Amino acid sequence: MSHHHSTITQGWARCLTLLQHCTKASQIEPIHALLITQGLHQNPNVISKLISFLSSPPTNLHYSSLLFNQLHKSTLFIYNTLIKAHSNSPHPQTSFHYFNLLVEEETIRPNCQTFNFILVSCAKTCSLLSGKQIQNWVFKNGIFSSDSYVQTGVIRLYVEARLWGDARKVFDEIACVDVVKWNVLMSGLARCRLGTQALRLFKEMLVFGIQPDEFCLTTALTACAQNGSLREGKWIHEYLRKREKFLELDVFIGTALVDMYAKCGCLDLAVEVFEGMSQRNVYSWAAMIGGFAVHGHARKAIHCFQRMQHDGIRPDGVVLLGVLTACTHAGLVEEGLFLLNNMEGQYRIVPKHEHYSCVVDLFCRTGKFDEALKLIRRMPMRPLVSVWGALLNSCRIHNNVQLAELAVKELLELEDCDGDEEDAALVQLSNIYFSAQKSEDGHRIRRMIGDRGLKKAPGCSMIEVDGRMTEFVSGDISHPLHSQIHTILRLLFPEDLDT
Repeated sequence: MSHHHSTITQGWARCLTLLQHCTKASQIEPIHALLITQGLHQNPNVISKLISFLSSPPTNLHYSSLLFNQLHKSTLFIYNTLIKAHSNSPHPQTSFHYFNLLVEEETIRPNCQTFNFILVSCAKTCSLLSGKQIQNWVFKNGIFSSDSYVQTGVIRLYVEARLWGDARKVFDEIACVDVVKWNVLMSGLARCRLGTQALRLFKEMLVFGIQPDEFCLTTALTACAQNGSLREGKWIHEYLRKREKFLELDVFIGTALVDMYAKCGCLDLAVEVFEGMSQRNVYSWAAMIGGFAVHGHARKAIHCFQRMQHDGIRPDGVVLLGVLTACTHAGLVEEGLFLLNNMEGQYRIVPKHEHYSCVVDLFCRTGKFDEALKLIRRMPMRPLVSVWGALLNSCRIHNNVQLAELAVKELLELEDCDGDEEDAALVQLSNIYFSAQKSEDGHRIRRMIGDRGLKKAPGCSMIEVDGRMTEFVSGDISHPLHSQIHTILRLLFPEDLDT
């Protein structure tokens, strides 16, 4: 062995030892300098170690790219490392740059890992065209049929794009569907508040004999909470009890149970699950506080908030919004305003639009319109639909015509106000005019509604009977039991001619 080769080997061994003991990105620069002095800075196997370290949390992707750009020849490992790191970064679109460079290589070809990582970027950036091209690629070269991660990646691509038909088509083409793929489809539906479809998929999974894991059960409970499906929620809870040897009631499932019971109207069961949890995080407390809030138990919500802090859990913006909601439902003006004014100083949380909106609603519900307007004027951000909507709704209750006109004017000028919200605001203003005996103004708004071709979206409600969800839409006469329902309503409310 030559002296030169021996020196390089020793230098590489020293650098490798230093890398193994490296704990922060700032230590990479002197190691890189040492590699340059040893003539190893162009060695792909050596540089791959540096890039791999810099691509792991906490990442330094800028330095990684500089190292990559200095290489005359790269490797598949380096490409995959950079594509993966960027796909998990705040700027996943950058991974396409490295994928395109890899495709242009003459001696290197993408593998299963490459496609898996780039599909993650396609899903996160909603790059449907690129995703479909990659899907065609993996179908043609046989990777799709043999690699589970790639299969999941393609399903996730369509789920993120909300193309449920395409997602289901890919799903059905997979010979052996594991629990992860079921959950990707289910959780996508639940995130889009399509709880009925998510629960239907959950039941289908059980029919196929797939044992749901903690993630699937949490997703199913979330869907139950969205739909108010108490029967299914209780069944899942009982399923958990029967499988407690195999499934741990962890903080995520526990929180989902609390949220489900609270939103399905069973506050006592929500409290029972919450108190039985061996471990709670900020989301658990938020679910319980929110449950107390929507059920009108403001003092219990505030007490729960105090317990949370006593247990050493720092509240987040969601928890504080739950407490403010409780104050709003109970009309606790002083407590709500005090919390809003002290959020930043006491909890280091800058109030967001939804916090201001909640306190505006609190003022409006208690008839304190001047205070509500003052708060709106001092908001550090532009008031959005929810703020003016809260003001308008209270104007209807208190017949405050002048303020209602201001609220509608401001609401219609908002860029983020969609057609349905404009329709609802104008209909509400016309009703306020009629209630205040201002029929001429009321008819003027109604004519405006007709001229603009506006149509208010009909109200909708759902009820669960014997485990089946039934939806009722205002003005709809298509329900198979329509006649019987109206007969009962006439017996219950004989004085109401509209029934």
